[in-house]
Amino acid sequence: MNLQQTSVIVTGGASGLGAATAKALATAGAKVAVLDLNFSLAQKIAGEIGGMAVECDVSDETSATEAIARVKDKQGAAKVLVNCAGIGSTARIVGKSGPMPLNDFSKVIQVNLIGSFNMMRLAAAEMIITDASEDGERGVIVSTVSVAAYEGQIGQAAYAASKGGIVSLTLPAAREFAQFGIRVNAIAPGLFLTPLLKGLSDEAIQSLTAAIPFPKRLGGADEFAKLVLHIIENRYINGEVIRIDGALRMQPK
Repeated sequence: MNLQQTSVIVTGGASGLGAATAKALATAGAKVAVLDLNFSLAQKIAGEIGGMAVECDVSDETSATEAIARVKDKQGAAKVLVNCAGIGSTARIVGKSGPMPLNDFSKVIQVNLIGSFNMMRLAAAEMIITDASEDGERGVIVSTVSVAAYEGQIGQAAYAASKGGIVSLTLPAAREFAQFGIRVNAIAPGLFLTPLLKGLSDEAIQSLTAAIPFPKRLGGADEFAKLVLHIIENRYINGEVIRIDGALRMQPK
């Protein structure tokens, strides 16, 4: 897909992988809508790239519907959706204080899995009714999962389950939307230098890095963004979940 003047949405676009992706898409010529709960930070990123900022809770039907409408009104129906919004969680299923509170599990599923599905269904509904390009393509959807979907560690039950759900969603969605010329893929990053990890001590980061075969370092957000761009531009990538992790395979803990 040619990104020149193409309307795109990046959820969780105010920081980390989402912000890097928003910047890369804007550099490629796209009109970028930065969706995030942190509206002030979304405004900052949007201002840097000449895009628009929209406050959005991806897990809320009304908030997401209104965000999609605002984007369409200002820069046209989005032909690209990149789902980067998500939250983490660290808790054992049964810890020292007893079973994990069910609401803690539900919240992670609600934001990560249901939030990604919510944005997918709403964005796809708009893509379907747009005019196809000469090659028959109407849109591209890229979701963010994690290597935890495959090798979830102890304490990552909720997070791994939420990301595993997106992995399982990708192929049936790609098959359903194929008739409309919409491709659906996902990226499974390993350990990346995001704001969450930047808060760790040097010792902790060195410990994490030691488990990565090569390159022996944390991934850069720009490397994630480059893969997003490649997926958008390469029309034969469809229904795939692509790992980007330096050959990392997570240990139990």
